[in-house]
Amino acid sequence: MKDFIKMTLATMAGLFIFGIAALFIFIGMVGAMASLGNSQPVMPREGVLQIDMSAMTLTEQTKEADPFATLSGAEMVSPVGIYSAINAINAAATDPAVKFIYMKPDGATGGIAQIEEFRTALKHFRNSGKAIVSYIENPSNASYYLASVSDKIYMTSYEGGMSMFNGLSSQMIFLKDILDRLGVNVQLIRHGKYKSAGEMYIRNSASKENLEQNEAMINSVWDSWAKEIAASREISVEDLNVMINNLELNFPSDFLEKGLVDELLTREELQAKLCDIYVAERFEDIKAIQLPDYAQLKSTVNLKAKKKVAVIYAEGNIVDGDEKQQVAGDRFANIISKVRKDSTVKAVVLRVNSPGGSVLASEKIKAELDLIRQRGVPVIASYGDYAASGGYWISANCDKIYTNATTLTGSIGVFSMIPDISGTLENKLHVNITPVNSNRHADMYGMMRPLDKAETDYMQASVEVIYDTFTALVAAGRGMTVPAVDEIAQGRVWTGAEALQIGLVDEIGTIEDAIRYAALSIDGITDVSQVHIAEYPKPLTTIEMLMESFGAGESVFAGSSLENVEKAFKGWTSSESGKVYARMPYEISIR
Repeated sequence: MKDFIKMTLATMAGLFIFGIAALFIFIGMVGAMASLGNSQPVMPREGVLQIDMSAMTLTEQTKEADPFATLSGAEMVSPVGIYSAINAINAAATDPAVKFIYMKPDGATGGIAQIEEFRTALKHFRNSGKAIVSYIENPSNASYYLASVSDKIYMTSYEGGMSMFNGLSSQMIFLKDILDRLGVNVQLIRHGKYKSAGEMYIRNSASKENLEQNEAMINSVWDSWAKEIAASREISVEDLNVMINNLELNFPSDFLEKGLVDELLTREELQAKLCDIYVAERFEDIKAIQLPDYAQLKSTVNLKAKKKVAVIYAEGNIVDGDEKQQVAGDRFANIISKVRKDSTVKAVVLRVNSPGGSVLASEKIKAELDLIRQRGVPVIASYGDYAASGGYWISANCDKIYTNATTLTGSIGVFSMIPDISGTLENKLHVNITPVNSNRHADMYGMMRPLDKAETDYMQASVEVIYDTFTALVAAGRGMTVPAVDEIAQGRVWTGAEALQIGLVDEIGTIEDAIRYAALSIDGITDVSQVHIAEYPKPLTTIEMLMESFGAGESVFAGSSLENVEKAFKGWTSSESGKVYARMPYEISIR
């Protein structure tokens, strides 16, 4: 017995020591990974600002790079916040050390509105008198849209590249047939003939209204891009569309013949061309700094300023609770409350990049923003890729709303959804359920039977009240009548360009425009540099990302058209049954 106790204690002690050692090793690894890429960049005395879109991605806020990328052998991709990127481009325009911009737009990633804002900043740089030179090998919609802002577009003369510059497309997924085969009956209660969230579960094809709004949305986004491209290349939009519709842009020679690039060059010829522009004898003599590094160098925060502009980034689905990766109602209400209580905050910019979500969470966030405005502090909205449903709910009362032309906004409508899986259990799995209820409708949210008429009417009444609340708050915020709002609501999604025409927003502009407007609205401020730009919430650190990643798995549908549907309803569980939502049915990515 004594030997057993000794062995047990020795084993426990060994495990304890091993655990302590493992903890120190883990902390050391985390520290080492956190330090990757943190070296201070150096600006050459004179050089080129290089923008390699395959080595960076445009995000809402500047974040630390993925700590696992280097360890796994993948190329490090730097996330650059759109406001930081715009500031860097603006700084380069007046920086005598920057001779010109050399851009490799292939592999451009980022939200559609972020890409639009980035191109706008590049356009301003070019208007300053400095040149932009681009080299493109595998043109896509996004990469050519960016390249088109350049003074000169060079393209590889090598065959074998792939042209994906063929217009924009979105895919709508409908699951009714497979759900029928599985015995799942999704009960959708909604208001708004265009409110298509949930439609994928009850139909096997798009409704007339859903198809109408998606066609209008895609065409509006493409029209915005096509106009910019055509103007830059001095061709007509009609001619551009003919080229694309007739598949006339296949080989590099096609792009040259149609006037979409200026010259075809090999790699060596490109280097010689850059030497001529830089006025250097050898390519090795050209000094360059990458945009993420330059943005880091030019990131200046005026900590001495006594007045602040708070920039609150509402990015992601609007959810209940305190989740860190989404726009969680309780978490954001607390953040906004702290901003409100900070007497040095004289203006607020609400950056919205959300397709919506929980009505309750949206109302909590809006209530806190209203309290800021009641304090006499202006709240200016800036829209990213989305400001739809709940995203529009929280911002409709803002003093001024800036949007990008391609922002997806509106979607003023609500829905509730309760799946009935009794058919699956009984007919497919041969499992029988016997409910035991204290009251007649106690199991109405249990998903084990269809709703009866009284329960459907009960849910519809809730949806109608919330829809009326939504249209009323939009009417109050936008200075419209409720019937006028209802006419453009019904759950319909509009692009920013369309939203401007119907009065849902005030101006087409970037986050930079919104921050400048907010700063200049403060008494005594004549320039943005005179205020402290404070960002909320703070992005996750490398260590926090590491800890979060241990519980995160890769999307089951990564890379497929279902990935955006999964993002829209990620985290949806049986506890969500019966809740009323204001959100889009999916998310859209542009390449």
